[in-house]
Amino acid sequence: MLALTRKKGESLMINNDIEITVLEIRGDQIKLGVSAPKEVPIYRKEVYTQIQQENKKSAGVENAQALNELFN
Repeated sequence: MLALTRKKGESLMINNDIEITVLEIRGDQIKLGVSAPKEVPIYRKEVYTQIQQENKKSAGVENAQALNELFN
C-alpha cells in the first residue's frame, strides 16, 4: 500500500486518466473527488463487497443446477 500525505485541494494521479482530489477535511472525515472515465466503475468498498457477495449468491449451486437442467 502506498501512503501519501495530501492537503485540501491537492490531488494524486492513478495511471493517466484517474485523478483523486482532497476536497474537504473536517475532523476525522475527508471528502474526496474522483475524476475518471465513465467506463471505470467506482464504488465505496462496503458497496463493492455487497455486490461481490450478491454475485457469488447469483452464481451459486442452485443456479448451476437450474442451468444443468435447462441444457440437459
